[in-house]
Amino acid sequence: MTNRISYFIHTLTLIFLLIAFNGCQEHHPSVEKDQEAIKQTLTDMWDAIEKEDIKRYAGYIHPDFTQFGETDSVLRIGKTAEIEGISAWIENSSDIHTEMLEPRITVNGNTAWIVYYWSDRGITEGKTFTSRGKSTRIFVKEDGKWLCIHGHYTLLS
Repeated sequence: MTNRISYFIHTLTLIFLLIAFNGCQEHHPSVEKDQEAIKQTLTDMWDAIEKEDIKRYAGYIHPDFTQFGETDSVLRIGKTAEIEGISAWIENSSDIHTEMLEPRITVNGNTAWIVYYWSDRGITEGKTFTSRGKSTRIFVKEDGKWLCIHGHYTLLS
């Protein structure tokens, strides 16, 4: 009788673990919705830059924003520093356009990160530029909106 009870308990445990494991493997619509929202937020950030709409761009940046820029030797800290840097860039630039390649988005509660390759082009100080690189951006969800809290960009040759 003890063997039957033991077998029954082990079988129930196995069934429970299989159900739990399969549940973890399913795609949840809310995660997919958040992934798409993060990708769209980044695209909208670039669109704001392309349209020289610094106020709209600022609406996507978290107050505690930090970044390691493509050529920065130190960590840039704060939303104000980010807005000032982007403002100075778009004042001296035109025809800016950025493309996202191979994005991978991970959502963990109200925190998410996106890794991707990018390519961009435009004119800065009268000279045409093109560049490509790889990036990681971290987002936090506050009041139902995804805000960029960190960016790390690396140029590729």
